[in-house]
Order: sequence, then structure tokens, then C-alpha cells
Amino acid sequence: MQDIVLDIPYKFVPPARGRFWQRILQPFNATYLRRMWGIESIDYRRLSVLMEALDAGDAVMLVPNHPRPSDPALVANLPSQIGRPLHFMASWHLFKQGWLQRQVIRQIGTFSVYREGTDRKSLNMAVELLAEGKRPLAVFGEGAVTRTNDVLHELADGVAFIARAAAKRREQAGKGRVVVLPMAIKYRFHGDINKAADAVLSAIEKRISWQPQSNMPVVERVLKLGDGLLTLKELEYGCQPRTGEYEQRLDRLTARILDPLEKEWVGGTSERSVIARARRLRSAILPDMVENKVTVEERARRWRCLADIYLAQQLSLYPPQYVRDLPTPERVLETIERFEEDVTDVARVHRPMQAIIQFGELIPVQAKRDRNEKSRKSADKLMQDIHDQMAGMLRELQGEAGELLPLPEVNAVSSLSPNAPEETQS
Repeated sequence: MQDIVLDIPYKFVPPARGRFWQRILQPFNATYLRRMWGIESIDYRRLSVLMEALDAGDAVMLVPNHPRPSDPALVANLPSQIGRPLHFMASWHLFKQGWLQRQVIRQIGTFSVYREGTDRKSLNMAVELLAEGKRPLAVFGEGAVTRTNDVLHELADGVAFIARAAAKRREQAGKGRVVVLPMAIKYRFHGDINKAADAVLSAIEKRISWQPQSNMPVVERVLKLGDGLLTLKELEYGCQPRTGEYEQRLDRLTARILDPLEKEWVGGTSERSVIARARRLRSAILPDMVENKVTVEERARRWRCLADIYLAQQLSLYPPQYVRDLPTPERVLETIERFEEDVTDVARVHRPMQAIIQFGELIPVQAKRDRNEKSRKSADKLMQDIHDQMAGMLRELQGEAGELLPLPEVNAVSSLSPNAPEETQS
């Protein structure tokens, strides 16, 4: 489990608002992207939409997707194109990974958010900064790195709350409008996918006591390893292995992990997304750990619970047919990176990469929800508009996919995903 959950008291980290260090650090960002993340070039599309909003005096909230750990640094390069800095909302754990990182991300305008509970200081800061309108505010709506660039996951409702609260403040102050500008981030891999995949897959195969399958076509090899890793987890958690299609298997394993935890900690299961369920559980488990109100044995037990929750969240980020549906080098690369990250907690960087940042259409924000939205349980039109734009742009960028990798023969695929009868529920 990666160090994204901390059992120490949370302390809000405000952003630096000056521009001195931002001006000093900005020229080094492109070098950082190249050396740290292998990103050799950035293609900005429809940047004029953002420039027009800024020139008009709009307060702009940028909402990008979050497919890779490099996304914040990529968006942080935007000031070099628009001539003004940004503000960012970022998970608190990023501020606890060393003094230098803490200082750098704070100096470029980043403030913390505690994702394991209600962080009013962070929400208030986000509303205040957006209402001021001096800098665009960037919020990654998915809230977690997905490594599925072609799939947009559920967006957090906090995006709409911040935008509307800021719109209300600007309306009361007689200032201009608040607008949300959806962004689509897309990465292209321009290296040798077979060479890149072989190094990672061989290391994982050896780790689980397999002989490296280097003679196998890369897509078939990825599918086989994915089936093997899922089978190991099914055995570990007492599920009937390799029973049903991948989607059924993932859902069953996720339920086996989360349902007992939700029964113990939050009084029952939820119909929300797995990421939302995971946050709800962590917010119930962590407080006594943070306040040091548990025994050593109980702390260890809760850490095991948190590790199970993390696994369930990671499982939710594996779309069942992701590689089969469109076997691009990028989808294969994302999948093997996810494998490596889940097995070792660290994924190596592959290069060279190209990044595309495409901007959508401006969405004006009203201070209140539309009266036509019948209840709080009804869909939030603002969130739906943001989601639809982002998903549409990602589909458009996906349509630019180049040569596809060959899929395995039908008999090879069926041998990896048998249609056995479903497990009998006890």
C-alpha cells in the first residue's frame, strides 16, 4: 500500500500567494517533466478558450482528469503559456513526502486537502481563491490517479460546491462570473512498447514464481498475468477463482473485501463508487488512530483494514475490457504500470512521452442549483456538464489512436477468462 494514508494529526497547509518563487521555479518545470516523467513535449489545444476567459475577468476553475502521477506537474507548466500562476488543491500526503517537495508545491500555489474527512479549511481556501479570481484554480475532480487515460471515473461533488460558493461571493461583491473549464489530459507513448513491457512483466512474473513469458505476444501476456494476479487475490480472500467474466470477478472480490468492513465501521454497504466508499471507511477508521486512542494490536488490525480498502480502491481502477477493447500501446503501458504499482508500490517511468492538454467549453456557474433539479438526490447538472465534456474530449483524443497491437487468438483469450458457473453464495 502506498503512503497515501497517514495516522498523524492533519495540519492544513496554505498556499504561498507571492510570485517570486513561482517565477524562479517555472523555467525548470519543463526539465523536471522530461527528467522525472519522460514527457518530451506538450501539445496545448484550444488554449484560446482559457485566455479569453482570463481576459474577460472571469474567475476560472480548471477541472482536469487524473490519469498519471505526472498530471500536477504537467498542469503546473500552464503558467508558461498563459503568463500567470495557478492555485492547486492537492492531497495532504503529498506535503509529507519531504521538506523540498513540500516547499516547492506550496510556492507554486498549492494548498492541502484532507481526503479522509471533512476539511473545511481547504474548502474555504478553495472558495476564497476562486472568488478572488486572481489565478485559475485547478482541481483534479477524480481525486485519485487512475492510470486509465481513456476512461473518466466519477467526479467528486466538491467541485460543484466550491464553484457555486465562489459564484455566490462574487455575485454579492458585484464581480464577474465564475466559470468551470473542463480539461482533458492525454498521453502518447512514443517508445518501444514490447521492450518496455518485457522488463516490467518479467520482473512481476519472477516475483510470483513464474518463468518470464517473453516469447508471448505482449497483449496476450498482459491478459495472462492480469488473470494470474486476480486469481491470487481471489484465493487470498476466499472467492471461487476464475469464475465468471472479469467484471463479475472484480465486483465479487470488491464486495468480499468491502462489505464486512462497511458492516463493522459504517453500518452497512453503500451504492456509491468504490472510491467514495473507501473514503467513508477511512474517515471512520482513522480518527482514533490519529488521536492515539487505540492499542498497538488494534492499530495493527486497523492498518490491515486500511490495506484491504486500498486494494479494493485499486481494483476499481481496472476497467475489465480496457486492453481487449482497444489494444493501444498506451493502454498496455498503463495496465503494466498499474500491475507494477500494485505489486511493488512503485512504477518505473517509461519514455519518451507526449502530453496533450485539450480545453473544453466554458461552463458559467450559478450561485444556486437549478430549481428544475428536483432534489438533492437528482443529478447535479453542473457536474454532469463537466463530466460530459471531459468524457467527450477523451473519446475524441482516443479516436486519434495509431496502430493497434494484435489481440490473442479467440481460443487463447477464452482460456484466460473461462465462462464457468458463478460461485454459489453461502
